[in-house]
Amino acid sequence: MTRTLKAGLVASAAIAIVAGVAAQTLQINGAGATFPAPIYTKWFSEYNKLHPNVQINYQPIGSGGGIRQITQQTVFFGATDGPMNADQLRAAPGVLHFPTVLGAVVPVYNIPGVSAELKFTGELLADIYLGKVTKWNDGAIATLNPGVKLPGTDITVVHRSDGSGTTYIWVDFLSKLSPEWKSKVGVNTSVNWPAGVGGKGNEGVSGLVSQAPGSIGYVELIYAVQNKISFGSVRNAAGEFVKASVAAVTAAASGASANMPADFRVSITNAPGKTTYPISSFTWLLLYENPKDKAQSKAIVDFVKWALSDGQKYCAALGYAPLPANVVKLELAQLAKIKVS
Repeated sequence: MTRTLKAGLVASAAIAIVAGVAAQTLQINGAGATFPAPIYTKWFSEYNKLHPNVQINYQPIGSGGGIRQITQQTVFFGATDGPMNADQLRAAPGVLHFPTVLGAVVPVYNIPGVSAELKFTGELLADIYLGKVTKWNDGAIATLNPGVKLPGTDITVVHRSDGSGTTYIWVDFLSKLSPEWKSKVGVNTSVNWPAGVGGKGNEGVSGLVSQAPGSIGYVELIYAVQNKISFGSVRNAAGEFVKASVAAVTAAASGASANMPADFRVSITNAPGKTTYPISSFTWLLLYENPKDKAQSKAIVDFVKWALSDGQKYCAALGYAPLPANVVKLELAQLAKIKVS
């Protein structure tokens, strides 16, 4: 065998090995909600350590974008905090919902000189977002917060500018407490806001509230905690003012989990219970039942099984509540429907 031929064979073998390694590395792309982005980022990183050949890329572009991209099949999976409605499901036949964790949406505010934890009701929050309550010392706020010296400054309302599951959770709660909100604005991932300025993503709303004295907004709990923004307690269905916590979100899930619909599309805002935080929600991954790429399908099914079991231990440190055991059991049964070969 000539030296040239040997060199050629070695080079060919090396190329084959590199090609084999590349072929074994699966790139799975997803997009959607910013609400669960912190826990998803953690999960994808931890899972990659266990399975280096599986690389899951996630773009937190908002729930509306996640639903749009999974419908157009420009990503392999979507993510949303507001379940797809009937029209959206008709446009994307075969999409299944998988709850991953539970979280809380909190009213955040920036009032210079006020360090007290403010109390809110759904009715009051609706009136603020309807533009009816415009000053921080308005009687509706003062009555709920006796002893707090509230300034007479204007309230700057901050909301999401993008299609958002966090918005869906927020307006779903407001609609249950305020008939005026329900009739004038309604429930969706995007609404026609009667007042305020918009920020993109939970990060955008957090940033605007942090920078604008006199502002109020709504974000997922971990964004308030990480950015050290004040957030208030909210009156629940039992009449108790409860501040968001993992325990209070878990309490909201307990009742809903006993009556979970087969497709997992359920609202748990304003859930019953004295210790329940009322602006709580599941968040969902969106997967096709019979996707074209079966290798990616098998990989994502294996990942979801891990997320529903070992992955749940990462929830509490990031401010999320783990799924109830009976919900996980139901999900594993639905996961078996996804075609992987």
